[in-house]
Formats: sequence, C-alpha cells, structure tokens
Amino acid sequence: MLNNLKIGSKFNLLLILVFIISICLSGAILSSLLQQRAQNEVSSQALILMKTMNAVRSYTQDRINPLLAPQLETGTAFIPETVPAFSATEVFENFRKTEGNENFLYKEATLNPTNLRDKADDFEAQIVERFRRETQTKEIVGFRTLPEGEVFYIARPLAITQKTCLRCHSTPELAPKSQLITYGTKNGFGWQLNEIVAAQIISVPSQRIFNYAQSSWSLIMGLLIAIFTVVLFLINFLIKKTVIQRIKKIEKIAQKVSTGDMSADFDETSKDEIGGLAAAFNRMKASLKIAMDMLNQQGY
Repeated sequence: MLNNLKIGSKFNLLLILVFIISICLSGAILSSLLQQRAQNEVSSQALILMKTMNAVRSYTQDRINPLLAPQLETGTAFIPETVPAFSATEVFENFRKTEGNENFLYKEATLNPTNLRDKADDFEAQIVERFRRETQTKEIVGFRTLPEGEVFYIARPLAITQKTCLRCHSTPELAPKSQLITYGTKNGFGWQLNEIVAAQIISVPSQRIFNYAQSSWSLIMGLLIAIFTVVLFLINFLIKKTVIQRIKKIEKIAQKVSTGDMSADFDETSKDEIGGLAAAFNRMKASLKIAMDMLNQQGY
C-alpha cells in the first residue's frame, strides 16, 4: 500500500507519525515533571508548618510551662496553655482563620488523650500503631481524602521523652488537682516513658495545586501541538516547494523526451542533488540524441 503512495504523501505520513510520538512522549514526561513539582510544593508547605508547630511546642515547654506550672496545684481550673500540644493546636487554629488557610489541618492524634479533641480517628490510630510497630520509621507521608477535599499529610511520632510529662499522664493520683477538675480521671493516663502515644499530623490541601499542574499541562501541551502543527505545515510547504515540484518538473520533461521531443531541456541551475539529477538527464538526452542521429544516418 505504501508503495502506491506518492513521495509527498509518504513524507506527510512520516511527519505525522513523528509528530504523534513526540507529543505522546512530551506529554508523559511533562505530566510526570509537573506532578512531581506539585507534590514537592505541598510537601514543602507541610514541612514548614510542621517546623513552625514544633517551634511553638518548644517555646511552650521551655518558657510557658515553667511560669504557669506552680499555679496548676493551687488553681481550681487547669491552665491548658502549659501543654505544648494545646498551644500548637490553638496557634494553628488561628492560622486556619486566615483567608485561604481554612483547609489546612493540624492534629496531635492521640490514642488515649486527656483532651478528647485530640482523640485519633481510625485512620490516625493506624498511623500511631504503625509508629509503635516500626520504631525506626520517623515519618509517614501520603494522600488522604477528607470532607475538605484531598490533602497531603506528613505524620511524625510523638513519644514521652521527659519524666515531667508523666506527672500529668501516669496516674490520677499524681496529676494536678486542676487537671482532674477540668478533664476528669478517665482519660490521658497510663502513659509510659519513651512510649509513642501520638502522631503529629499536618495536612495540606493538595487539590488546588494539582489542578493548577493539570491546567499548566493542558496549556503547555496545547502550545506544543500548535507549534508542532505549524512546523509540520512549514516543513510540508518547504518540501513541496524545494523537492516535490522540482521532481514533478523533471518527470514532465522526461515524459516529453521519451516521446521524441528533444527540444525539452531539464532546466535546473541548482547545485544540489536534484540539480545533479537534472544535469544527468540532460547528458542522457544528449547521448540519446546523438545515438538517434547516428541511426538515422545509417538508414535505420
């Protein structure tokens, strides 16, 4: 079938095939790069927020807790600001009140929390249990679908590393009276030193960033297709102008010569391959004319 096609048609088919392969490869590579860039962006946002919350926790533990801890024994109401987890959560809630940050989430998901606000759901409980089983695992990342949309999360284990923390979480008898008045005696006790009791989880909305990456992919692919199309038509025009039409001209003259019209010349002044072909045809025509004249002189 291909043998029956003209050179122009064959060349167009080859260009179209190259065009399709190039677009497919470019689209796949571009999509992978944009997806990776989008994931790096949401991961970077989550890491910055994680570091910020850890800074709040450290400040509360080192500066706020020593100032307010004595009041826990004498006060009638517990002062939650002495708890690093509470401070970090409250600061993050203030961050979420800023326009555009509503879907960012922070939670120190705990299996047995003092404040039930920190109670781990089934998904979060699985993360905590995994940290307990895989003690060498220091970070878990992934995607999760929430009512707010798809989010990218980073989770890190939280363990009891200071004996002072056990004062509020070992037994009710050792806990500050104000804590028992506020939260009761049933939750947040029985913790052990160096035990992983929670997972610190930052969730960053990712749908908007990935949608933007998809839009960028569509725009760039549209531009590439437009550019490839223009290049295809331009190459096709140049090939037709510089090759096909000149070959057709040589073909027509050759047909005239084949019917005995020796007045037709292969008029090509170009020094390229087609010009060389025309010159060869002219020499062949001259040789053919000489041969025919000789035959005529001999009476054939």
